Amino acid sequence: KDWAVNQPAQLAGVLKTLEGIQSEFNAAQSSGKQVSIADLIVLAGSAGVEQAAKNAGHHVTVPFTPGRADASQEQTDVESFSFLEPIADGFRNYQKGHYKVSAESLLVDKAQLLTLTAPEMAVLLGGLRVLNINVGQSKHGVFTVQVFDDQEGGITVFGAKSFAAR
Repeated sequence: KDWAVNQPAQLAGVLKTLEGIQSEFNAAQSSGKQVSIADLIVLAGSAGVEQAAKNAGHHVTVPFTPGRADASQEQTDVESFSFLEPIADGFRNYQKGHYKVSAESLLVDKAQLLTLTAPEMAVLLGGLRVLNINVGQSKHGVFTVQVFDDQEGGITVFGAKSFAAR
């Protein structure tokens, strides 16, 4: 979880919040029902997509199926996880280093690994840019103006910035 692509400082804050929710929920259950951090991560992502759609004027319900379990440290082969660290994630404008392969090729490779069609890749990429999901919140490829609304607790997208070809 502490890879640069995961933005460890930001992730620590998110996990602390989710752990608080988990603790409060689990303590309130008399039936023995419990929620895992893994389920809460997926549920939080689903809620984020629903809220982003709502902020754009659309009602979307993202299905959620619970049942994920959290692995303990003893159940985890930490050394094997180093092979899973991404070298690039074009969807979030991240590249760990410089490679002979172009960033665009790495993006297409990632899309292929996710079995996305070209239109699906374009929609996902555009949607993530609108939400400014870039690593480090860089503005590369972000052509929308967003305003945080403390009253509603959400982000409002006002529209595309104008830009001209150089």
